[in-house]
Amino acid sequence: MATTKAKSTKKPAAKKTTAKKPASKSKTTVKTVKATAKVTTVKSEKVGAEKTKIVSEKKCHPVKEFFARKGDPDENILTIFKDTKIIGAIIGEIIGTALVTGVALTLGLFNPLYLIFAYTGITAAVFALSGAHLNPTITAGMMASRRVSAIRGVLYIISQLIGAWIGFMIVNSFYQAGIASGNIDAASTVLPTLATADSIKATTEGFSFFWTITMIEFVGAMIISFFFARALDYKRGAFTFGAVVGSGVFLAMLFAVVCCSNFLGIQDNVFIMNPASAFMYGLLPASAEGFDALMGQLMPMLVSYVIFPIFGGVIGFYVSDFANKLQHRDLKA
Repeated sequence: MATTKAKSTKKPAAKKTTAKKPASKSKTTVKTVKATAKVTTVKSEKVGAEKTKIVSEKKCHPVKEFFARKGDPDENILTIFKDTKIIGAIIGEIIGTALVTGVALTLGLFNPLYLIFAYTGITAAVFALSGAHLNPTITAGMMASRRVSAIRGVLYIISQLIGAWIGFMIVNSFYQAGIASGNIDAASTVLPTLATADSIKATTEGFSFFWTITMIEFVGAMIISFFFARALDYKRGAFTFGAVVGSGVFLAMLFAVVCCSNFLGIQDNVFIMNPASAFMYGLLPASAEGFDALMGQLMPMLVSYVIFPIFGGVIGFYVSDFANKLQHRDLKA
């Protein structure tokens, strides 16, 4: 009996020891698996970091980065109309450009102090809708620096032309109503119009103000676009953006007024620095006897008020981007 009891007591003890051994093995295997997982994740993270560093170093070519696309890379003619925000942007450009053109027609271009307040308010009001370009020179600079897509730029320019036409029609309708009522004299009260270089009376016989007016438009557009590009980098609110852009318009207009009045002796409106507004009340109302005479009148105005200002707008954005690169700062859209 004693032997059987001893055998019976030994057998469960053997079973207990055999049951514990697999448990200890499983714990050790789990620990080793966790440890290897940690090692592999760390290695993978390190490899990924090395890969990203290599890729970023390859993409840091200064020329390619300078001309790299800063806007939405997925925006094109097929995707832009999928979002209804483009409709609001177009409406904002139409309303804003109409107001800017109306201000230029009513206040005149020789009152830059009024323009800074008007332009600041209009820009701040439209900024959230479209970015408040309100000028084809700005849009051309945004397209050239690849801040906006080509399709958005074309839509903005068309909207600006429509807005300038609406602004001209509104102001002209009030002007014509005043003449019809007899309260104003058409001879004494006229809307400001762009004077061509040939129509300006020069003090020296045979002297032409063509390139002088063209350079005033060119430099003024470059100043406005440079201030606009700087305002984009701040992004501290609509009012700050409008104040910076309005200050640029004021400085450009002040430069033009001083050059025309003090240095050149020109008292007519020979600058506007907005091709959309120039089209509406400088180019389209032009008339002449025959097509050749009309084109001979329009081509110098196109060069002075459209082509060179657009080049000036593009250069203003490039100067701002170049200044950012010299400061080793990232270009912001």
